[in-house]
Amino acid sequence: MRVVLAEDLFLLRDGLVRLLQAYGCEILAAVESGPELSKALAELEPDVAVVDVRLPPSHTDEGLQCALAARRARPGLPVLVLSQHVEQLYARELLADGNGGVGYLLKDRVFDADQFVDAVRRVAAGGTAMDPQVISQLLSRRSQDKPLGGLTPREREVLELMAQGRSNTAIAGQLVVTERAIAKHTSNIFAKLGLEVSDDDNRRVLAVLAFLDRG
Repeated sequence: MRVVLAEDLFLLRDGLVRLLQAYGCEILAAVESGPELSKALAELEPDVAVVDVRLPPSHTDEGLQCALAARRARPGLPVLVLSQHVEQLYARELLADGNGGVGYLLKDRVFDADQFVDAVRRVAAGGTAMDPQVISQLLSRRSQDKPLGGLTPREREVLELMAQGRSNTAIAGQLVVTERAIAKHTSNIFAKLGLEVSDDDNRRVLAVLAFLDRG
C-alpha cells in the first residue's frame, strides 16, 4: 500500500511513518505543509493519503482542502483525515461527492496500531473509517427525525457501527450475535429509513452516512 502522509508535527509525522512502514506500507512522501501535500498528491498517485487537517502555512483546514482538491482532480482518491476535534463540516465535505475511500479519525482517540492501520487499509480499498464520535453527533442531530425514532435500541446500535464502516462480520463479532441476526437488523434499518438495500458494504455505509448527513 503506497501512502502519502501529511503532518506538521515532526514527532507525530515520524511516528506515523515508522508505524505504517512496520505494517508493510510504502511511504511515498511524508510532508509538513499544504503546498508540499498538493505537489505529492499530484505527482505520486498514492493508494491513500493520510492527512492532518491543519497544515502550514494557514494552520486552518489547509490539509483537508488540499485533499479535497486532489479528489476533484483524481475522483475517488482515498483520503483519511486526522483531526483534533469533531468538526461535522469536515466530515460533510469528505462525503459530499458520494464516493467511498474516505475516513475521519480523531488523533487522541486512536489507541491501537492494528485498528489504525486497518482503518488506513479500509479507506485505501474504497471503504470508510469514521470515528464513533462523528457518527454520534450525526445521529444526535437527526435523533428527532421520525425514521430514526422508529428504530429499536439494537437497530440504532447496528446503525452506528455500520456508519463507522464496519462489515456485518465485524458488527456481529462486537455485539456477540450471528451474522444472520445482523443481516436481519440491517434489512429492517434500511426499510425503516427508506434506503435501497445493497450487498456491497461500501455502498451500504455511504447510503447510511448520506442519510445521516441530510439537512
